Amino acid sequence: MPATTTKYLAIYLNDHLAGSTGALELVKRAASEHDGPLGTFVAQLRDEIAADRHVLEGLMDELGVTPDKAKVAVAWAGEKAGRLKPNGEVRGRSPLTPLIELESLSLGIEGKRLMWLALAEVADLPLSRERLAELVARAEAQREGVEVHRREAARRALG
Repeated sequence: MPATTTKYLAIYLNDHLAGSTGALELVKRAASEHDGPLGTFVAQLRDEIAADRHVLEGLMDELGVTPDKAKVAVAWAGEKAGRLKPNGEVRGRSPLTPLIELESLSLGIEGKRLMWLALAEVADLPLSRERLAELVARAEAQREGVEVHRREAARRALG
């Protein structure tokens, strides 16, 4: 690791890499299961989350931070295990499924936004302040898009 990379920065970045793993797995599955406007939105979100993850991986590489394979594996397995929770239906999808998926994505996107903001406070990172501002803005736009679909999912599931 370069001298400017602390062990805490490495842990922090790995925590967010693990989080992005879970989010990417969730959004990949959701993109394959939804059609219409929600399916289109989730497919676009999948591509954006993958691009954001790529930026994070590139930053980690430039800083000499090795991805923690155990954390990534736990996040991957956690997303899979989350599919097993009771959903109010014996077979098939519940109307709650899109609502819970979108709420989970909203929380993950907010965590990502906060990561980009935290990294903007660190001197001497390979990402410029302008690039970090772009990533923050993209996360904000993603969260706004999720919110539109989350509210619709809430009306359908709970109304």
